[in-house]
Amino acid sequence: MPISEKIKMKMTNPIKIKKQSAKSFILKKGEILTVIDPEGGQVSDMLLFNANDVKEKLSSGKTFDFEASIVLTTGNFLWSNRSNRMVKIVVDTNGKNDFLLAPCSKETFEILYDFEGYHPSCLENFYKNLAPFDISLDDIPNAFNIFMNVEVDKEGKLSVLPPTTVADDFIQFEAQMDLLVCLTACSAEDSNGGTFKPIHFHVTKL
Repeated sequence: MPISEKIKMKMTNPIKIKKQSAKSFILKKGEILTVIDPEGGQVSDMLLFNANDVKEKLSSGKTFDFEASIVLTTGNFLWSNRSNRMVKIVVDTNGKNDFLLAPCSKETFEILYDFEGYHPSCLENFYKNLAPFDISLDDIPNAFNIFMNVEVDKEGKLSVLPPTTVADDFIQFEAQMDLLVCLTACSAEDSNGGTFKPIHFHVTKL
């Protein structure tokens, strides 16, 4: 039986992340994290830190170096700033993820959206959920943007398009070390096709 089927059999009560919010938790080495888009069309930003030393964290640059691709899906690893494997992507039913763009922030909405006033953001949600672990705003790296649909044209121009996920698409990660994980239900309109929805996740052992 494929790993995904084993895990799906056990996913009876996923943990729910409300729209435009986040959750942090510990993922032990060898455990499987399944991130689910329950309604379709929703991005989830993910941060990873070594649970035993949070100075070791997810690195887009190291991941691009060692995976030799900006397309990261089933079979790829995500790497740390210390050149260690953090997770392996075991199954990815959608295949669209982004590791180029930074988490949306107050400045994102001011500069890109010309938005005035308060707007929830992934950076704020990361900070709120990671502050209890002594992680400061400046310690937050680029997130792995699960289900985010970013296209790069032949001139290198980036375009953020609506996610292609349908209800219950999911991605599974196998932890390669003990991890502190933070997941969001992304707050940026362009990333989510103009609407905001929840994200579900589940942690289990094989």
